[in-house]
Amino acid sequence: MLVPDPKTVRQLLTRYATLRIAQAERQTPAVAGELEEVTRRLCVTMGTDGIHDAVARADDLLARARTDRGRSSEADGESGLPLAV
Repeated sequence: MLVPDPKTVRQLLTRYATLRIAQAERQTPAVAGELEEVTRRLCVTMGTDGIHDAVARADDLLARARTDRGRSSEADGESGLPLAV
């Protein structure tokens, strides 16, 4: 099974959330159309038929990516913390 790129998934989730907020604040045909397109793309990317399942799978994927990244940093002798705060 192909695993989506976490960066792409993160971007889709961010756009989806932004559009949901925009739609809640003020519904417009443009926002509704873009939300529909992002919803479709997120579902296709995550291999689901519904947005709730797509978001859950995306969250799981991003959590695994963070865990994997943390393990590889520790294996390299790094803490995984950013250098600048």
